Amino acid sequence: MTDSPPTPITATRHTVVVPNSIDMVTLFGPGDEHLGIIEKNFGVQIHVRGNRLTLTGETHELELAQKLIEELVVILRTGQGITVDVVERVEAMLRAQTPTSERPADVLSLNILSNRGRSIRPKTLNQKRYVETIDQHTITFGIGPAGTGKTYLAMAKAVQALQAKQVNRIILTRPAVEAGERLGYLPGTLSEKIDPYLRPLYDALHDMLDPESVPKLLAAGTIEVAPLAYMRGRSLNDSFIILDEAQNTTPEQMKMFLTRLGFGSKIVVTGDVTQVDLPSGTTSGLRIIEGILDGVEDLAFVRLTSSDVVRHKLVARIVAAYDEFDAQKEAQKEAQKAERDIRQNRRFENQKDDAE
Repeated sequence: MTDSPPTPITATRHTVVVPNSIDMVTLFGPGDEHLGIIEKNFGVQIHVRGNRLTLTGETHELELAQKLIEELVVILRTGQGITVDVVERVEAMLRAQTPTSERPADVLSLNILSNRGRSIRPKTLNQKRYVETIDQHTITFGIGPAGTGKTYLAMAKAVQALQAKQVNRIILTRPAVEAGERLGYLPGTLSEKIDPYLRPLYDALHDMLDPESVPKLLAAGTIEVAPLAYMRGRSLNDSFIILDEAQNTTPEQMKMFLTRLGFGSKIVVTGDVTQVDLPSGTTSGLRIIEGILDGVEDLAFVRLTSSDVVRHKLVARIVAAYDEFDAQKEAQKEAQKAERDIRQNRRFENQKDDAE
């Protein structure tokens, strides 16, 4: 008996009519780059005649490719441009989509802030949920690896709140101990010691505000960038407060910071629990905070993952590789512990037999 030949996959054809108001050159990309990506990633062929696109390919992939083009059209209708990054992010969201997922166009069209012709928007579904959580809660914890936008988006929300007069000032803070260095052992004045730790926050501010206005806002105290130690003993009213690198706080520092919350204020705490730089044996306040605050109302935890990394593609791959390495390391520890437990039980049983 011979094996039956595999059933051939029947090619299906779909037609997408692009509205006349949409610029086809922008939709297709320079040199039809966007169409080329869609054809390659979905294994479809696209033929264009005027504003009519005919897609041919395997049914499931064809439906996804059609949805992607329709989402790109919706994005263009909002006035936003299309880039290769947008095409790839829409594809990623469609492939991960569940019946309750939001449309990719709704995620990528949410404008938080615009400055010098550049808009700051969430780029993944998790990022959109993070931004919405900040709106809905007084305290939000954004936990995830580097490059997921947790601090950048929080700062964009802070600037948005300041411009809308929802708060009177922005306070940005970080623990001043990182990579095993203590300020007292570093050369220079206190300001010179502190600035390198806070520089990423200054850089983000310059992205979101006119460069000329940043020094004025800092001088007036409307924006304050300071080490975490400077928060002690204060009550911060009508402020948008961001604690960055929170994995490097002790439990005592975390409690001190959270209890600075005053009336009319909002707090966002960001950090990566896999990058703790505290001295060996010191517990990270961020690692234990969820267990402590479980059930407390008006605060929320949002976890971002390597799929939310919005930096260079290589950064996302590096983060994913480290996540896999950490998971294997943890599994190895568990296996070693189980093996030790088995040996210990055997010794106990042998001792018991000898005693009898």
